[in-house]
Amino acid sequence: MFWVYILRCSDDSYYTGHTDNLEHRIGQHMTGACGGYTATRLPVELVWSQEFATRAEALETELRIKPWSRKKKEALMRGDWQQLSQAAKKNFKAIKP
Repeated sequence: MFWVYILRCSDDSYYTGHTDNLEHRIGQHMTGACGGYTATRLPVELVWSQEFATRAEALETELRIKPWSRKKKEALMRGDWQQLSQAAKKNFKAIKP
């Protein structure tokens, strides 16, 4: 199984990632062993995760979530599908023919 997860960092920012071992990966983030973004924003807290059958699905979902606004990510974490839909519509720009 594969996981997509969101961490809340000490500066109140969010980090989105994916892994095949959620518990181990979160432990790495919490100790700074991953380096990069979260290592300079410790401690971190797991605030959302979802399981996927394949790495491709998990990676696709991670890449879809990463650019989302804070408001949209927080709606996802709450399971507030109405707010998530509204946040998505605000960022959607129709392409005119």
